[in-house]
Amino acid sequence: MRSIFRRGLLVSGLGLLAFTSHAQTAKVNKPDSLVLRKIYDEALLRGQSYENLRYLTGQIGGRLSGSSQAEQAVQWGKVTMEKLGLDRVYLQEVMVPHWVRGAKEKAEIKGAKGKGLDMNVCALGGSVGTNGRIKAQVVEVQSWAELAALPDEKVKGKLVFFNRPMNPTFIETGQAYGEAGDQRRNGAIEAAKRGAIGALVRSLSLAHDDFPHTGTMRYDEKVTKIPAAALSTNGADQLSQLLKADPGLTFELEMNCETLPEVKSYNVVGEIKGTKYPNEIIAVGGHLDSWDLAQGAHDDGTGCVQSMEALRLLKAAGLKPERTVRAVLFMNEENGVRGGTKYAELAKSAGEKHLAAMESDGGGFTPRGFNIDAPAPTVKKIQQWQPLFRPYGSTEFKAGHSGTDIEPLKDQTKALIGYDCDDQRYFDIHHTAADTFDKVNRRELELGGASMASLIYLLSKYGL
Repeated sequence: MRSIFRRGLLVSGLGLLAFTSHAQTAKVNKPDSLVLRKIYDEALLRGQSYENLRYLTGQIGGRLSGSSQAEQAVQWGKVTMEKLGLDRVYLQEVMVPHWVRGAKEKAEIKGAKGKGLDMNVCALGGSVGTNGRIKAQVVEVQSWAELAALPDEKVKGKLVFFNRPMNPTFIETGQAYGEAGDQRRNGAIEAAKRGAIGALVRSLSLAHDDFPHTGTMRYDEKVTKIPAAALSTNGADQLSQLLKADPGLTFELEMNCETLPEVKSYNVVGEIKGTKYPNEIIAVGGHLDSWDLAQGAHDDGTGCVQSMEALRLLKAAGLKPERTVRAVLFMNEENGVRGGTKYAELAKSAGEKHLAAMESDGGGFTPRGFNIDAPAPTVKKIQQWQPLFRPYGSTEFKAGHSGTDIEPLKDQTKALIGYDCDDQRYFDIHHTAADTFDKVNRRELELGGASMASLIYLLSKYGL
């Protein structure tokens, strides 16, 4: 009974504290609620994100680092931000890798009777080519332990097929993606260590379809480099079933990808100078590069246009941020993070002070809130603003992962913040030919930009 009583007092105390905190927040932030309403109204009535995305995806398309499309995207980003009338727009030079896919990949399964079955595959980013067509038997595994347990003769000269699905029981699909992603990143290394001549990887998706998902993979310079390809989820299921019926079937694979010399590229940066604390910077960004299979709409065209829109919304609402607000279109997130790393290096060398950095790289879906990577007191301070976002449904302010491009700033800022939206559909199209403009909803996209602009306004006004 005593513990129950104490728990009751604790709950009552917490309830009173929450009520008092809420009342104080509501009282202090009533003028802020009117500012947020103004920001959201501007976004929903006159938002420019959607039309900017239409141009980026339709006129430029996929923007893999080192490509001519990536170069066009840099110039587009610079011109678009200059039109916003920002205080400063400039480029940051960065050297990036230049991997090219080449002619479309080909794959075919042949059984004991010699009848062929075409498969949907794509090379993983950074893979070496096959130098013609390779043909071998297939060994299927679902874990590193399974691969380690196989005798050498079961692996040598074969294709290792990594067929571990994303876990559908995780509510946050990003968690499932992270857990299953090691086989894509490291599969070719571990297979080559055992003498395999290639690696096949199940696409990282919870959807069952015929779209293979590309994505970056790694090599170890001490280990033979072997080609690595992704199978669509339907193809992976089919191959697994066929192997059960015919373990001796062969898989033929042809890929023409190669890595060329590095290329000069740029981050695109635009900023509004702070009126009171110009040396305190709030950065917001997305990555300008994308994979080459489609238009790079949700990954990460949406993040780029939302970041630029956040600055436009502040200006359109007549707001003059007290801290400097900076939009950054990062280059080379997908296969190197060179842009994010360079931005952090330049900021450090210039002695810049970042109050916070925000990133949108989870698609342009319905806003949920923000993930905050910061010490607990800082997280709590940002969470005090949750009631202001309640009318807009963007209320999940929680500790969590922020974003790949801003992670290099971790030791140079008080908080890293990831824009969080509904991710249930994201990995259906992520890194595939289906990541196109028509998958983006105008209203969801503009609401996301308004959420980001609103939090930037509060950070600029109150600091951390």
